[in-house]
Amino acid sequence: MAIPGGSAFGYARDIAEGFQVVTERSFKSLNKPEMDQLAFEIDRNLRDIRAEQVPVDDLPNIKAKNRKIQRLNGALMMMRGYRAKAKI
Repeated sequence: MAIPGGSAFGYARDIAEGFQVVTERSFKSLNKPEMDQLAFEIDRNLRDIRAEQVPVDDLPNIKAKNRKIQRLNGALMMMRGYRAKAKI
């Protein structure tokens, strides 16, 4: 099965923006190489978002940045838990 959204990069971006909601069920259709690619893209997206410089007085952008980080981090933790449970 293919990664939803066409590519791992696009799927990771959609997770960060909140367009895709991730649950353990989201990973059932993915095989090991696809999960590895998605984990890599989520890590890369996390690094890119953390590297963004947001002005200290711009509260809405700070909140948006933190929400993106939280969504990606949650998806990555959920994927790791699923992989440990499924032994993938």
